[in-house]
Amino acid sequence: MTPKDDASEGANPDGMDIYDVVLLGGGSAGEYAASLLTAGGKRVALVEQRLVGGECPYFACIPSKAMLAAAELRHRIRRTALMAGAIARPLALDSDREAYAAAVARRDVLAEHQDDSAAAQRLQAKGVRLIRGQGRIEGFGLLAAGESRIGWRDLVIATGTRFREPGIPGIGAVPFWTSEDVYTSAELPASAAVIGGGPVGCEIAQVLTRFGSRVTLVQHSRQLLPQEEPAVADALAAALREDGVDVRLNVEVTGVAPAPGGALVTLADGASTTVERVIVAIGMRANTDGIGLERLDIALDARGYLPVDDHCRIAGRPSLWGAGDVTGVAPYTHTANYHARTIAANLLGQDTRADHRAIPRGVYTDPPVASVGLTSSAASLQGYDVAVATFPLGHTARAFVTGTKTGVLLLVADRKERVLLGAGAIGPHVEELIGEAALAIRARIPLDVLADLVHPFPTYSEAYEPPFRELLAAGGTSSR
Repeated sequence: MTPKDDASEGANPDGMDIYDVVLLGGGSAGEYAASLLTAGGKRVALVEQRLVGGECPYFACIPSKAMLAAAELRHRIRRTALMAGAIARPLALDSDREAYAAAVARRDVLAEHQDDSAAAQRLQAKGVRLIRGQGRIEGFGLLAAGESRIGWRDLVIATGTRFREPGIPGIGAVPFWTSEDVYTSAELPASAAVIGGGPVGCEIAQVLTRFGSRVTLVQHSRQLLPQEEPAVADALAAALREDGVDVRLNVEVTGVAPAPGGALVTLADGASTTVERVIVAIGMRANTDGIGLERLDIALDARGYLPVDDHCRIAGRPSLWGAGDVTGVAPYTHTANYHARTIAANLLGQDTRADHRAIPRGVYTDPPVASVGLTSSAASLQGYDVAVATFPLGHTARAFVTGTKTGVLLLVADRKERVLLGAGAIGPHVEELIGEAALAIRARIPLDVLADLVHPFPTYSEAYEPPFRELLAAGGTSSR
């Protein structure tokens, strides 16, 4: 029997606190939505089992980018004599372990030593009730959290994701790391096998190798970043190999076993490597176990995520909402914040819909990778009349004067509609440049306008101009 979406049902007559909105999960989406809703006059409670702010400030975005920045600067110092005539002879560096310790110290300051007290105090100062503990839905309008039992008129589920359990034979016999361990530990392993060639695995591999670790990166598919354009992924693989990472593609890990000083990792092609540390970065799964979804007859989608519509409502239920990584939609902090804004706007009386066509994706390696929209293969599968154009970033005047030789921008357009569908890039500052493509996709700006846009000289953004003109020509004569 499907429960009714009636806030009066299940209400506790014994003085239980009832809130306009209860947010189950205090990560990026929950924290931001709580602030917006309280500012809009709603009575709000937020339930968080771990840290207010979620993974991003303490275990993921902030500490990882801090370590990547330190690794990149160290790498550039090593190569300064070869770059732009900055100095006449190489600079002397301290040892890798000394430098890593300094980078870790800065990382931990930026991550507030995994202390969320300041974030919690800011939230409470805005009028949000913060309840520590795991929340569990007991029925429509009822939630148990820690030692509290509260009521809700609207419920936002923003419980995020957890690490996917690796199904690798023998992995349980080895104390493997996840990315959280990498970005909270002070240890610099002398050698590591990173299993998984997605964004997280690639970033970890580069950090460790640039601080002197011997790193093997194992990816089961034919390319790193399997959801991105092959040309971009191939360029990243080449960059990591140039750094010294042993990139192994299209091969499975068949076993892990304890070995003197660490672990023996065996691959399906017969190769093996002995490393001090095994790091698993094979992806995430929705964090929905034990929160009581069955009490509201909420079923996960085929991928195991919470299904939401374009208002971020769950399964069309007017009082139930989903936000952030738990929805499986573009698992990034900026998506979580977008969902928070969308839900808050709807709960404050607006009719607001989320448009996920132009959510940027980023990998903050050196060089960075950025993309948005559809890849060429995904666009073809969806039936678009696809045109593709590319341009090497190394052919811009900015690259000429700075000595940049690598990088590519790839654009995907629909010939029929004459609009941009997607973009992928690798090279200097592409994580900033991708905003132009995101706006073009989101606003459906005609190729005529994009091809006529003037960029400042000399910048990497000029790389957009030749492929835009090429796509315009590929679409035939404009009807505008």
